[in-house]
Amino acid sequence: MKPPPGPRKYWSRRCIAQWLVYRLSEDVPTIVGIDHSFSFPLRYFEVHHLEPYWPSFLDDFHHHWPTDATDMYVDFIRDGLYGNGDARGGNSRWRRLAEERAGAKSVFHFDVPGSVAKSTHAGLPWLRFIRQHLGARVHFWPFDGWEIPHGKSALVEIYPSLWSKSYPREERTRDQQDAYAAASWLQDVDRDGTIAGYLKPHLLPGEYGIAQVEGWILGVK
Repeated sequence: MKPPPGPRKYWSRRCIAQWLVYRLSEDVPTIVGIDHSFSFPLRYFEVHHLEPYWPSFLDDFHHHWPTDATDMYVDFIRDGLYGNGDARGGNSRWRRLAEERAGAKSVFHFDVPGSVAKSTHAGLPWLRFIRQHLGARVHFWPFDGWEIPHGKSALVEIYPSLWSKSYPREERTRDQQDAYAAASWLQDVDRDGTIAGYLKPHLLPGEYGIAQVEGWILGVK
């Protein structure tokens, strides 16, 4: 699949979000894996006195970090040129339960190899965009519940490093291999019916509520 006609070599986040809204409007149950965090650690909610409710978090984040604006970059807001990122900052020592379990970096750990901090801050407004346009047609896991209703499409957070070495790389670049491995794994567990076991990770009773605020990485048990 090639990017839309225009000067850009790659797909923009805007084009991807619009394309997903279009495709997920169809009556074809689809699971979409996105490689960035869907929410922040519970500590972030506590420090900024935010309601531990994901839709409200998306609205508040977008108000301070409007990274979906035209020609906007995360660094513009980090540098104080736009938005009000300083009022909604975090600490690189804060990690979600899923990140601790997976050995992943914090969503606030910028400018280091393997970090998803920048992609998370750039991508969160587009999750809000998709949710606003599709509403109940799409299940945002696990915020809308740990089980995906039969026949409904879903958006899930993924961490391709879990599977990238499990599939032959052939001539793909690292990014291409990550995308290929993630799509292949989702297809495999859907076809063999084992995906249900990954939709409810092994957590302590009190941790399920935390994970529905912080989000979870599909495939991390």
